[in-house]
Amino acid sequence: MTQPVMEATRKKVSNEVILSVRDLKKHFPITAGFLIQRQVGAVRAVDGISFDVYRGETLGLVGESGCGKSTTGRTILQLYKPTSGEVIFEGQDITSLPGSAMRAMRKQMQIIFQDPFASLNPRMTVGSIINEPLQIHGLYPDKRERQAYIEELMKKVGLNPYFINRYPHEFSGGQRQRIGIARALALKPKFIVCDEPISALDVSIQAQVVNLLEDLQEELGLTYLFIAHDLSMVRHICDRVAVMYLGKIVELGPTDEVYDNPMHPYTQALLSAVPVPDPASVEKRRRIIITGDLPSPANPPRGCNFSTRCPVAFDLCRQDPDPELIEVTPGHFVACHRVPAL
Repeated sequence: MTQPVMEATRKKVSNEVILSVRDLKKHFPITAGFLIQRQVGAVRAVDGISFDVYRGETLGLVGESGCGKSTTGRTILQLYKPTSGEVIFEGQDITSLPGSAMRAMRKQMQIIFQDPFASLNPRMTVGSIINEPLQIHGLYPDKRERQAYIEELMKKVGLNPYFINRYPHEFSGGQRQRIGIARALALKPKFIVCDEPISALDVSIQAQVVNLLEDLQEELGLTYLFIAHDLSMVRHICDRVAVMYLGKIVELGPTDEVYDNPMHPYTQALLSAVPVPDPASVEKRRRIIITGDLPSPANPPRGCNFSTRCPVAFDLCRQDPDPELIEVTPGHFVACHRVPAL
């Protein structure tokens, strides 16, 4: 497949909200003691975030390592139980669902993991890996019908059905990720969390996997939460982008708007580091270097989390409460005291 064009034309996205996240928090307890464990603190991996995902869109979630992106995705899917907050999927708060109801809901929400080497059971064949969710949920009880469906899924993701009885170690990294995609598609979900699905792959394979995800989205009407580090790839595939820093969303808006007019100092610093192929444009743009160490999520700064490293911070930034996410232009939200509201 050819390398994707980064200035891609945006697809039309529905106005219908499929997923709403409201003040979501996930704090991991820090304990001490040998015989009697007691909680002495908490790691605030996700610390009160809110956003909507529209049906048929791809929402990008970006930020440096440790900012809470993957934890957000897993908490949305209830792989981690949230400390507080709501995750409303198609009008229903899934954080309060009992086990049996959540089990049924999992057919609608799936995940593609980051590491295709670790996310596949090495003792299972490709056919068994894709068959497992079908068996758990009791779909396609007829064996021949199920076999045909698995082979159809393999073809859909670009794998030869002839390899159905092979094991994961017999495939390349890109092929393993395709197996993971087929497993995620097996239950015909509506919403998929793509947890850095290309970061562990060779650069030559990344574009192929991204193009595959786009083709599947168009064909099956999927909605993605796309977690990634590669900001150039995020601009290509995502309709909107949310920027996270230390457990909070600091900027959210249409992808082209955020990339062409970043308003939060952290977003500006991230985008200034994106490599560009034109040497002339490199000379013209201002490189923003973030100084200082990343604060610990177990002890975040008072006020704005970015205030200890921000080049334009002032006294208000270091005071409680921290800035709220406000709309500065239609659909473009920023959490910064220096950015005026709409």
